[in-house]
Amino acid sequence: MKILIKNGRLIDPATKLDQPGDVAIAAGRIVSIGRVNADFAPNRTIDAKGWVVAPGLVDLAVRLREPGHEHEGMLESEMAAAVAGGVTSLVCPPDTDPVLDEPGLVEMLKFRARSLNLAHLYPLGALTRGLQGEALTEMAELTEAGCVGFSHADVAVRDTLVLHRALQYAATFGYTVWLLPNDAFLGNGVAAKGALATRMGLSGVPVIAETIALNTIFELVRDTGARVHLCRLSSAAGIELLRRAKAEGLPVSGDVSVNQLHLTDLDIGYFNAAMRLTPPLRQQRDRDAIRAALADGTIDALVSDHTPVDADAKNLPFAESEPGATGLELLLSLALKWGTDAGLPLPAALATVTAGPVRVLGSALGTLGASAGKLVEGGVADLCLFDADARWTVEPEALRSQGKHTPFAGHELPGSVQATLVAGVVAFERARA
Repeated sequence: MKILIKNGRLIDPATKLDQPGDVAIAAGRIVSIGRVNADFAPNRTIDAKGWVVAPGLVDLAVRLREPGHEHEGMLESEMAAAVAGGVTSLVCPPDTDPVLDEPGLVEMLKFRARSLNLAHLYPLGALTRGLQGEALTEMAELTEAGCVGFSHADVAVRDTLVLHRALQYAATFGYTVWLLPNDAFLGNGVAAKGALATRMGLSGVPVIAETIALNTIFELVRDTGARVHLCRLSSAAGIELLRRAKAEGLPVSGDVSVNQLHLTDLDIGYFNAAMRLTPPLRQQRDRDAIRAALADGTIDALVSDHTPVDADAKNLPFAESEPGATGLELLLSLALKWGTDAGLPLPAALATVTAGPVRVLGSALGTLGASAGKLVEGGVADLCLFDADARWTVEPEALRSQGKHTPFAGHELPGSVQATLVAGVVAFERARA
């Protein structure tokens, strides 16, 4: 299948490309960028006039809910949501049911994803068996099965000795460990500790739940040399610790969620369960620090933290509701909104969901790694075509994800995905008026 994309604005933050031009695709690869040879005979031509042609988005935090939680999300629905949001590669945590702690489970999930011919799926393997924080998994076997790193999802590793041994093992073989910094004993509340949580009678999660965990992780990294990716940082103090760790030269990276990037605890309003998230929404000073750190590169990537939750689990009193929100279809728009608010050029906003996440994944991407998150000749044709000037209103029932709960319901957002190509195949296309 040969496809010609004409008249688009070509933007690739990784290679500093920003120019008008065409893209020719054949056999799933980009064969030319800018000017296309006159003898190129496409089977299909897409007129991208007025659109941006960018690398497909890479999302580092996506719960697909399968296996084990199909009532909250099926693989088909969530992968369809991914391509509708311009996401062509995604990373999923291991907290499925059963947990991704056996090679056969990982291979099955990857096979199911490949059979859908939608986005590329990169699973994280469980750091310990059953996420129980006791016995380490067979990391080498899980890596051979397709895992790109090892995680404990949202479950804190209570035993520091176990975590130390896990990092030692990971460092020996060059694996990356993905950790959500949250103290097991301090981090059990439902809202950020502060005046609002006190006034509403909600159990609070103090900032030190994040900073104590971060300090422990950094000490273990200093001792082992292991590479650690820190997931969904939420506080100004935590951001500052990451900044110092990077300045010290520690092999660490970090991401933040679109939720913490745009919202604060005040958005909980009158116990709005759509705002029940992990980590919890914090104060404005924390949000401002997150936005600044994403702009200056302290934070490496922006993630959707896509966690579909069914109506029965969400339509409960705030403290009893299940944390999580759908976000795949909002990732691009919320990145663009942040970029506009921060006064950044379009390529800088796109870098947080393309080039930045790819750097975090590094060599774990395997054969796709050389061209992932890039527009390069010879590279895999994973593309997102979007209208940066279009605006749309978030209507939960119109989302393709099986999870309909989002903190941004009713919000008007910039940027509308018009088409998504995965390995040269049109995986999503919006009907033209």
